[in-house]
Amino acid sequence: MVTRTGPDGPRPRPGAALALLSRAWRRWQEDTDNALRHDPAARNRAEVTVAYSTMHAIWAHRLSALLWRRGHRLAARLVSQLARAATGVEIHPGATIGRRFFIDHGTGVVIGETAVIGDDVMFYHGVTLGGRSPMARGKRHPTLEDGVMVGAGASILGPVVVGRDAKVGSNAVVTRNVRAGATVVGVPARERTPAEAAQEPEWHI
Repeated sequence: MVTRTGPDGPRPRPGAALALLSRAWRRWQEDTDNALRHDPAARNRAEVTVAYSTMHAIWAHRLSALLWRRGHRLAARLVSQLARAATGVEIHPGATIGRRFFIDHGTGVVIGETAVIGDDVMFYHGVTLGGRSPMARGKRHPTLEDGVMVGAGASILGPVVVGRDAKVGSNAVVTRNVRAGATVVGVPARERTPAEAAQEPEWHI
């Protein structure tokens, strides 16, 4: 916010930089705490900050998304491509991602331009949120509601909705909506029945 002017034009409000740093600090704490909750191999915040490429990818996306929203499209794409080269995670700057998003391992994750990811979502490596037609316009990537977990190698394609707290099994291919709380597995993905859930462990997720 700008509240004062000087000989060289508007000057930032005193304390604005401190407020921004405070928000960044709180988000860093939230992000690193979230990583520690999800990954038993993570030992401390310092390790997560400097050694977790998936966290670097998420932080880079926040910058690229900010540039994208402000109309700096080329700069946004350059940031996202640099992050892809450095981390192996490709997130289009147009994608919308909620809080406490975590990617375990991360290599090979692709998130398309119109994808929407809610809060407290977790991916494993190799996940794709893609489209079904290269000629489609408008909303063409999935929406994942809060608390969704997506297993390694899964592909969720098209403008489908994966409901709150649903689980997508490893290597599943999802092309239809998934109801809240359901677990889907297979190619094409189908909902796992209660009988199957009673007999099968969760390791396949």
